[in-house]
Amino acid sequence: MKRLENKVAIVTGSTSGIGIGIARLYAREGAKVVVCGRRQEKGQAVVDAIRAEGGEASYHFLDLTDFSTIEKLIDDTAAQYGKIDVLVNNAANVGLPDGRVDELTLQMWDNIFNSDIRGTFYAIKCVLPYMQKNGGGSIVNIGSMASCGGDLGATAYSCAKAGVDMLTSSVALQYGKDNIRCNCVRPGLIVTPQNDAYVSKTLRDIFLSNIEVNRYGCPEDIGHACVYFGSDESAFVTGQIINVDGGMNSHAPTVAQFRALGSRTW
Repeated sequence: MKRLENKVAIVTGSTSGIGIGIARLYAREGAKVVVCGRRQEKGQAVVDAIRAEGGEASYHFLDLTDFSTIEKLIDDTAAQYGKIDVLVNNAANVGLPDGRVDELTLQMWDNIFNSDIRGTFYAIKCVLPYMQKNGGGSIVNIGSMASCGGDLGATAYSCAKAGVDMLTSSVALQYGKDNIRCNCVRPGLIVTPQNDAYVSKTLRDIFLSNIEVNRYGCPEDIGHACVYFGSDESAFVTGQIINVDGGMNSHAPTVAQFRALGSRTW
């Protein structure tokens, strides 16, 4: 299948985790993929894997907190390929210190917002002129189910990802007449080769008790949603936020507890 044939796609943060899954699926569907992140060796390994499967890819350095590297990524991609059809905003700095409101410093707050929404905003701002010149394009933001409600500790992260939801809606509204679409994918618990050893059994059990499909997510689950949003199949779809979470957010929060009791929720 070549659902993305002849499309040029940038996948930020594609040197690890979910980003690798997105980049490899994009290449399998025929896209020319720009793999980008801070770690050149890991990025080149992804590029080599894509090429070994017969796909087309290149690596470009990106530090989401350094706006000059965002500008260079967008400009160099357009110069190399002549256009940009798809931008997948996946990059974020994981593991940044977060906490309750009383625990957060302004620096902690700013670090997370710089990573999880400021860079996404600027990448969109930089790619818009190229997509307008090209007659359209698709922007896919990677959000989080953390934006669906309050969190016991990840206050800044939840707020930043909620901002990504609203940014998605704003871009879709403002640039739809330019044939530029913007959608958002919210991952649930995604177990990757990079985080597998750090996801405890306790955490897995909590999530699995609320997931409806009897397994955790994998990078390809997010990749498939991104392929749809990047392809012409979704030409009439914009401003949408989709949860790819195994159904975790599709039910009342008491379901897992009532199941354990062998009872119904009402």
